[in-house]
Amino acid sequence: MNAAMIPGSLEVPLVALLGVLGLAVGSFLNVVIYRVPRGLSIVAPASACPTCGGTLKSRDNIPVVSWLLLKGRCRFCRAAISVRYPIVEATTAILFLAVGWKMVAPVVHATSTPALVAAVLVVVAFSYLMAISVALAAIDIELHRLPNAIVLPALGVGGVLLAIAGLLNGDVDALVRAAVGAVLLFAFYLTLAFVQPGGMGMGDVKLAGVLGLFLGFLGWPGLIVGVAASFLLGGLFGVALILLRKVSRTSGIPFGPWMLVGAWVGVFAGSAIADGYLSSAGLI
Repeated sequence: MNAAMIPGSLEVPLVALLGVLGLAVGSFLNVVIYRVPRGLSIVAPASACPTCGGTLKSRDNIPVVSWLLLKGRCRFCRAAISVRYPIVEATTAILFLAVGWKMVAPVVHATSTPALVAAVLVVVAFSYLMAISVALAAIDIELHRLPNAIVLPALGVGGVLLAIAGLLNGDVDALVRAAVGAVLLFAFYLTLAFVQPGGMGMGDVKLAGVLGLFLGFLGWPGLIVGVAASFLLGGLFGVALILLRKVSRTSGIPFGPWMLVGAWVGVFAGSAIADGYLSSAGLI
């Protein structure tokens, strides 16, 4: 098979397809967000109303649309359905579109079968990272937890997908950066956790290893910008809450969401931000 069989004109449809996939993934993430931190199976039982226990039918599980048609109420008991459900679904769709916009081009412009497969694997890997980012951010905001059941498998899934992609592309440097990035970021956050107990949880430390893996694969600029953005945005948010008297200086503010937001800043704009900074400093 020749990669030229995929015309460049398919780039927009492929990005749109990824967005539609995001809607379906978002619907599944709602199950993950509720059940995983509570130690429940994500497979069984079938989705049901938490108020009356009525089992949801297929037509009640259409992302976003079902919630709108039901006017945010259970079909059986009319209890309110949290607006979080359509928000998670719509947000995941939008974020999957963003991943497609950033990463689908190498798929349609690949010049060989190995390059095509590698490009597809990279899209799959970062779509997976985006999915768990949504789930982890929602869980950490609600429960101040980053479940091992989500974080730890990401090291294996991400490591395998990116390793195969790097080998197919013959990009050994990317694999080395990914491994070093995972170790460095894990060690950095682990040090922070020991230096300031209670300020950084072990969930954050484990997540740092995952983010270091993905950011390192893309390059050092993305890794550095991703880490810096996490602390900058998280710090600004914390200061804003203190100034607005929403929290005190000793209040615990979940940092996982800011680690994830910062990482995605590194993914989408790491190189541009790094180049802009170096240019303004007269270093390039």
